Amino acid sequence: MHGFYNRGLRIDLGSGQHEVFNIPDALLSITLGGKGLATHFLLQENIAEVDPLGKDNAIIFTTGPITASSVWGSSRYGVFTKSPQTGFYSESYSGGKAPEYMDAAGYDIIIVKGISDKPVWLEISDTKVKIHSAKDIWGMETYATEDALRQKVMELCGEKCGPIVIGPAAENKVCFAVIENDYWRSAGRTGVGTVLGSKQVKGIAFYGKARRTIANQALLKEFVKEISNRAKEDKGVQVYKKVGTTGLVDLMNEIGGFPSRCWQKGRVEHRNGINSTALHERCEVVPKSCAKCLMSCGRLSTIKNGKYAGLTVEGPEYETIYAFGGLCEIADIEDILYLNDLCDRLGMDTISAGNLAALTIEASRLGRIELKLDYGDTDGVANLLRDIAYRRNLGEILSKGIKYASKEWKMEHMAVHVKGLEPAGYDPRILKGMGLAYATSDRGACHLRATFYKPELAGMVDKNSIEGKAAIFKTWEDRLTYFDMLILCRFYRDMYQWEELRIITEALTGLHLSNDDMINMASKVTDNTRRFNLRAGLQPNDDTLPVALTKNPLPETGQAISAEDVKIMVSEYYQTRHWSENNGNPDA
Repeated sequence: MHGFYNRGLRIDLGSGQHEVFNIPDALLSITLGGKGLATHFLLQENIAEVDPLGKDNAIIFTTGPITASSVWGSSRYGVFTKSPQTGFYSESYSGGKAPEYMDAAGYDIIIVKGISDKPVWLEISDTKVKIHSAKDIWGMETYATEDALRQKVMELCGEKCGPIVIGPAAENKVCFAVIENDYWRSAGRTGVGTVLGSKQVKGIAFYGKARRTIANQALLKEFVKEISNRAKEDKGVQVYKKVGTTGLVDLMNEIGGFPSRCWQKGRVEHRNGINSTALHERCEVVPKSCAKCLMSCGRLSTIKNGKYAGLTVEGPEYETIYAFGGLCEIADIEDILYLNDLCDRLGMDTISAGNLAALTIEASRLGRIELKLDYGDTDGVANLLRDIAYRRNLGEILSKGIKYASKEWKMEHMAVHVKGLEPAGYDPRILKGMGLAYATSDRGACHLRATFYKPELAGMVDKNSIEGKAAIFKTWEDRLTYFDMLILCRFYRDMYQWEELRIITEALTGLHLSNDDMINMASKVTDNTRRFNLRAGLQPNDDTLPVALTKNPLPETGQAISAEDVKIMVSEYYQTRHWSENNGNPDA
């Protein structure tokens, strides 16, 4: 079938062996690659009680039928495993240019199992698969590791490559470590880097000359041109080009939903020091895009003045600003860039890192720990991040995640997470639909599975409503699950409705699908992720919000979300998905 290689690669690190296997059209036609294909194999590869850091936990890499095509927003790859942070389904995605190299290796899916007895890096192309010693690069930070792998592949075979790598945090099994590529692009949540580190894989270098066949080149060319023309007048595209995601800082503060002071407030007084204006006035900012992208949402930012002058980071994204500028009340954008860079070098997720730092600040203020740390203390937070990455001092406790740390410090009433994953910067006491999104997301408190903050912020959906919201939420979740089957960038969600997705699918694969066909395919993938989580021990009370949110209204606005509100939305969600009422089982 067009759009696929019909090939998978399985690597056993314990034996050092690998095998190439065939993937039939019948399977690809219902999963499409990406999340659909990966979830199918996760259910096959992982037994219910598999240890996330054990040899039997599979970590799976996929591209989609659109990868390396001319479709805008297509340069992305996905990583899937059982999360060491939550113990449940793990998915994470990254962009940049590395996905093009990964795809050129000529596989629809790559499955890695086992544990190496020594540090290694993998060389994967369309002609060979090799395991090399990583003794000389183990311990390196992420940027240096990428440089080293590029040089090694060039010396070995004279080829440019797209490396994906881990940093010290993943080597030390910090539960929220990331996989990075192109220096600043991250498969950033649920600890996918940790799983790679547990297997002693420092990085994977991809290259090759494989190319997917295209079913209808003329239709694809016409579609890409149409989107290009439409983008010229699209307000959303222009905003991303101009300010990236940083414009959300002002917007979320204005509505009182900018999580601040360890989720105890919804606004910060210093927002003018950390907003988009601050970034673009106090840094030299160049818009930066992934391959095959017309939005250039990335901010390649170089600090102009002060002690961090000259530091260049692609960022910070809104989520990093919220995590450090909101939760930890770091008051200057330069300091946030510094912490962003530190997390990237160490290979840690900034959302989890900021949440844990804020919890530590509260622990210090309450006398639960001996460390002196307070809001706005950039150097103190930086030292804490280093301690986490190397599991020193309090970092040993924090490296195990917010569930573990809050229990150790008897602060579970203040820990904001769902299933062990901390939310993004959209307070559900203001945006009620995000409460449903966080409660039901298969990977824990996640804003990206349905990006439901968008219709609530835009006024397309009443942000205060509770009843009836689940049915609307499902429509967004289904369409964006289909995005993940193809592996499309979330920022094209407004431009790619079902009709555009139908054209993309037909042009690349030759499949002629109706809207109902695509919705049903996406729903089945959601059912499969639910099956994975139920098998991993998911309980009904895991689909809820923490008491820190349901018991405490926001002080500035009085806005609140109750446990009963969440229960109503989750119950309606189960009904909408035709899952059982008691535990959301798709098979009951």
